[in-house]
Amino acid sequence: MARIIDSEKVNLVGNNVRKFRKEQKMSQQALSAKLETLAVYICRGSIARIEGGTRTVTDIELWGLSKILNKPIGEFFE
Repeated sequence: MARIIDSEKVNLVGNNVRKFRKEQKMSQQALSAKLETLAVYICRGSIARIEGGTRTVTDIELWGLSKILNKPIGEFFE
């Protein structure tokens, strides 16, 4: 069966998650902890995989990342 995404990357936002997190001088662990305050649970290792493009991102996770990183959702796709 053909894959919908025909590459090794499985998300479009990972590079910008990393960029926005580093702009805020935030570690992956700190981002994970801040997401928990919104009841969005992404462990540090999963954040690394998101940033590396090897893990998908759900809509609620993207919402949480947007809130914590203070970026509109659309900017994650630019």
